[in-house]
Amino acid sequence: MNPDEKEDCECAPPQAESNPTGGYDRLQEESTFENAEASRMKRAAAKHLIERYYHQLTEGCGNESCSNDCCASCPSFHRMDNNAAAVKALELYKVNAKLCDPHPSKKGTSSAYLENSSINSTGHHNLACGNRKMNHKELHPVREDFKDVSFLTEEKVYEILESCGEKEDYSPLIRVIGRVFSSAEGLVQSFRRSKQHTKEELKSLQAKDEDKDEDEKEAATAAAGSASAMEEGGMDLEASSSSQPGDGGDGQKLGPDEVSVDIEAVRRVYWRLLCNEKVEAAFLNALVYLSPNVECDLTYHNVYSRDPNYLNLFVIVMENSNLHSPEYLEIALPQFCKAMSKLPLPAQAKLARLWARYRTDQIRRMMETFQQLITYKVISNEFNSRNLVNDDDAVVAATKCLKIVYYANVLGGDMDTEHNEEEDEEPLPESSDLTLQELLGEERRNKKGPRVDPLETELGARVSDCRRPLIPFEEFINEPLNDILEMDKDYTFFKVETENKFSFMTCPFILNAVTKNLGLYYDNRIRMYSERRITVLYSLVQGQQLNPYLRLKVRRDHIIDDALVRLEMIAMENPADLKKQLYVEFEGEQGVDEGGVSKEFFQLVVEEIFNPDIGMFTYDESTRLFWFNPSSFENEGQFTLIGIVLGLAIYNNCILDVHFPMVIYRKLMGKKGTFRDLADSHPVLSQSLKELLEYEGSVEEDMMITFQISQTDLFGNTLMYDLRENGDKIPVTNSNRKVSGRVISAAFMGAAAGESVLIYSFANCTE
Repeated sequence: MNPDEKEDCECAPPQAESNPTGGYDRLQEESTFENAEASRMKRAAAKHLIERYYHQLTEGCGNESCSNDCCASCPSFHRMDNNAAAVKALELYKVNAKLCDPHPSKKGTSSAYLENSSINSTGHHNLACGNRKMNHKELHPVREDFKDVSFLTEEKVYEILESCGEKEDYSPLIRVIGRVFSSAEGLVQSFRRSKQHTKEELKSLQAKDEDKDEDEKEAATAAAGSASAMEEGGMDLEASSSSQPGDGGDGQKLGPDEVSVDIEAVRRVYWRLLCNEKVEAAFLNALVYLSPNVECDLTYHNVYSRDPNYLNLFVIVMENSNLHSPEYLEIALPQFCKAMSKLPLPAQAKLARLWARYRTDQIRRMMETFQQLITYKVISNEFNSRNLVNDDDAVVAATKCLKIVYYANVLGGDMDTEHNEEEDEEPLPESSDLTLQELLGEERRNKKGPRVDPLETELGARVSDCRRPLIPFEEFINEPLNDILEMDKDYTFFKVETENKFSFMTCPFILNAVTKNLGLYYDNRIRMYSERRITVLYSLVQGQQLNPYLRLKVRRDHIIDDALVRLEMIAMENPADLKKQLYVEFEGEQGVDEGGVSKEFFQLVVEEIFNPDIGMFTYDESTRLFWFNPSSFENEGQFTLIGIVLGLAIYNNCILDVHFPMVIYRKLMGKKGTFRDLADSHPVLSQSLKELLEYEGSVEEDMMITFQISQTDLFGNTLMYDLRENGDKIPVTNSNRKVSGRVISAAFMGAAAGESVLIYSFANCTE
């Protein structure tokens, strides 16, 4: 070989100097270096192939129709533990077994295996001098391309950013972002937060590490024993089952609202990167590639139950402040919403609890992102009775994602989970005899009660427990969606369980009052028609007189007496008749009730009932609200009938001009009235109690008040009430003034004679 040929051969040693004394020694040293370098390359190639065999045995290639019996993706493959897989990998290496090509959709395949194709499985025994010699100058550009980066940390991003800034070439950063943010595994491992362990936790982790080291030593011993039989021998093998950096495999237990992502680091990284348009395009393209694979994982592979850290990728993606931009609305965001809507209930609940700790502006940004997608899809498509919005996957998925944000908004608000009314201890035993209604499937369906949102059950908190959310509920209403929603079809999807379509009634927060009222109207009408059909069947079977309507015949001058007496008889004899359609007749007047007569009847009844001269309710001029008169002469039966009248009005789709404070509706939802509700119903009393509780002087000496209150009756007489036994003799002091405030609040919130009865009867009639 002439000198020129030697220069062309990169693995050939340098030419010897002409010095006769040192030439032989130099040639011998260079020959030794060449042999050592070749041996090192052989070991590296063998190690790489064995690792690929190991990953193929433990994780597979990602191709579900793989026919390789030595691949975990093959349907006929028998699973094995990590130690057995390590030994099997060595055996496959010795026989030069088939290696599968990594499938693009495989999440468990490291990007290092996807990028590194320099070593071929069929040529691992043939490393001749034609291969490139891997000196330091040739390895340096590979490190600058960051091809070995399979996950990201804040420090790594800044390192890549600095390197790209020096060369004014951001293509390596764009490739890294595209590779990591399009890989579920890479994104799950990225931006892990470090935990400061206590001494006890450090001791526990140290003990676990010692046990783990012993297991790894056993696996390494078995692998070394197999490797010694190979002709190459002497290879330095690492335990393939060891966790990668950022795995979060430190054994730390996360709380119900905690994730292993350093959210603040993610926000800082986004803030640094999103100012570059090319980098922003990389995020967009990566999300388009990532979302279908994530949706497949959640739908078919149950990946969250195997790795709860899978939730990290949703947390990271949702921190992207550009998700609402037009570029995302067409493809990327709809696909991501579809994937996110496939999350199981525990994962959705954990997301809601996590986001509940966010600031209001951060929750608002996520809400506006999903709202904008819904509005964009509604406006850009022509929906009608044939092309229903319920069939649009993007709108449905965005609504489901918006529900998670909605519950985060509720949980992050002012919650009151303690003051609940006592529920019935045990339900009444069901009879084995079936009635006609039950045979028709009506009554048993109604016994199920109102449908409860599964996510609400998973969270263990009700929307009614929230006094004040972070964002007003009105902002979650989407008006364009309400304008095109076919409520009759949507109600059918909601009621018929066999229908496999989405109903927006399962997400009532997005509907306005008009749409909800229309849904309630359909529900009430169907019940009326059901009662009418059952009445006809009863008349045919039992020979009863046909009476499909709830008829009320009243006199205008005695409308209260006639209506209440008639309703009392119906409630006692046959309460099921209250579900029939109301038909009102005014005595001595001609006319057919097509709805107008019923509305006039309810308006007259309400005007009469809430007349302050009757004394059932009191009117507060400052708040313009009604409250129960504690000194009313009416008995509980009268309040019961008033509750029935109000329930019938709603049931028959009649809107009444009734002004109650919010605490009444909270009681309808099963909550108790508390001191905080006084500010709405009795503002003067609430302010007085606040001043009492905040008074810094001596309450007993300066105010001289006792556990006794006074009220004025209809005739202007002052009536005294003891809040405790012998309350007029118990002074209010600095030590017991909090007790005094609670007792007074309870007295005004629950002492009215007809309050609980009215609410109970009203609730029964409106269920």
